[in-house]
Amino acid sequence: MADDPALGSLHVEDATPPTPTQQKRGVRFWGTIVCLCLLSFLSALDVTVITTALPTITDDIGGARQYVWIANSFVVASSVMQPLFGQLANIFGRRTPLVASVAAFTLGSTLAGSARGAGLLIAGRTTQGIGAGGMYVLLDIVCCDLVPLRDRGTYMGLIFACAGVAAALGPPVGGALAAANWRWIFYMNLPFCGLVLAGLLFFMQVRSGAVQAKELSVMAKIGRIDIVGSLIFTPSMIALLFGLIEGGNRYPWSSWRVLLPLLLGAVGWICFHAQQFFVSNRTSATAFLLTFTSAMLVQSLSYFLPVYFQAVKGATALESGKLFLPFAIGSLVFAVVAGTLLSKFGRYKPLHAVAFILSSVAFGLLTMLNANTAKVASVWFELIAAAGMGMIMSVLLPAIMAPLPESYVASSSATYGFVRNFGNIWGVTIPSLVFNSVIDRNLPNISDPALRSHLRGGGAYAFASQAHTLRHTIDPAVWSEVVGVYVTSFEAIWRVCLGISLFSLCAVALERSVEMRKELDTEYGLEKKDDVVEELSPSHREKS
Repeated sequence: MADDPALGSLHVEDATPPTPTQQKRGVRFWGTIVCLCLLSFLSALDVTVITTALPTITDDIGGARQYVWIANSFVVASSVMQPLFGQLANIFGRRTPLVASVAAFTLGSTLAGSARGAGLLIAGRTTQGIGAGGMYVLLDIVCCDLVPLRDRGTYMGLIFACAGVAAALGPPVGGALAAANWRWIFYMNLPFCGLVLAGLLFFMQVRSGAVQAKELSVMAKIGRIDIVGSLIFTPSMIALLFGLIEGGNRYPWSSWRVLLPLLLGAVGWICFHAQQFFVSNRTSATAFLLTFTSAMLVQSLSYFLPVYFQAVKGATALESGKLFLPFAIGSLVFAVVAGTLLSKFGRYKPLHAVAFILSSVAFGLLTMLNANTAKVASVWFELIAAAGMGMIMSVLLPAIMAPLPESYVASSSATYGFVRNFGNIWGVTIPSLVFNSVIDRNLPNISDPALRSHLRGGGAYAFASQAHTLRHTIDPAVWSEVVGVYVTSFEAIWRVCLGISLFSLCAVALERSVEMRKELDTEYGLEKKDDVVEELSPSHREKS
């Protein structure tokens, strides 16, 4: 944020990279990487594991009116805290904020698991979100501190793979735990958090930055936080997210209760960027844009493809989760493949272009989905989508950092984390608006007035989860009409995503091909006694 005033005037895209060095990675490096993978798994699992369990939870403790905030308090808290954690990582080093984030996540899990009412559950989810926001940002920052830019795609691919496994496991695990005891959805985090905390304290013996920063008192370090920027950014994002979450749920989009926070949030965001020095080089700016659009695409597909399986194909929630596995698992594989290719060839622009070409092809194919589409066809469509969106996952942050010096790792990682999370929110909001609008516009095609009433005004999403049982109680001709309306709505969503994919493909042309650094140059990283990078002397290299 404002701690990086030079960021706005940097034009270093043609800088010559340093000479590569040989590297040796020891026990502390791999122990830290394992901790990062576990944290990635935990934070991603907590987002998805609650989705199938929320109806059971709210039925048990009440809070049906607060349902939307039980679901989204985690997202809001994690989003608004990410830039602040980026600053804290530069001021206090990496380990202290990361340990504090895990501790907050642990506390939030305890509060949520022991909640007897909606208020405490929301408080627990909010505390979890604060911790998860720090974890999201610091995972990227620490990974960047451990390996040179050229190699980051490989290790970030591993971290994203763990998150993808968690995302795939979340819904069935949440459903199973909800049937047994939903509190274990939160309590199961505790032993893993304890293990990670122990691992971080033992393995992550890291440098805390420049000598001058270490000599400052705690109050002096706190004084270096961009208080003005934080006071503008945090309330603005809360207002903006409040409007996005409440709109179409508790209040109609035309309500002043939705329009006012959206307006205040937008004005605050503009003021924040006026107060800050923004990244001005076109490669980093374009990569941030692609981070936003790719997050939207992944979230749109993840949110609505399972609904297609339930509403159109008549699958249960568990069956739709299984049918979604080709995308979930495939995206992990392609994330690792893309990271490996980036490390080998050092070229991110061709990977970006290929990713969005595949994404465009996938969404074009998805527009063909209907009630008669064979399962094998949908699997192939998912795999093509997984190739496109999986490839882009692990190769965006290295592209953002390629034109920037290593001193901007924390600020650029924090911005990347926020942009990605913000894209996830819009990736639900935009297709939801399209879905509900197209459903309402096509309701006259359904001859049953009762069904039309049930599907109107956002009811079609919840109705999809009951389709596997209701389809047998409804006249086949009428049910065919219902399915036709759903198919038309999904087709509209995939067309919007196709447009976003093609726009992103065009945007790739704005990037410059910057040669990626093969040498690590950071004030942070593991301590010298077992450093992550050990440079071998020329004489030693000759002997070996």
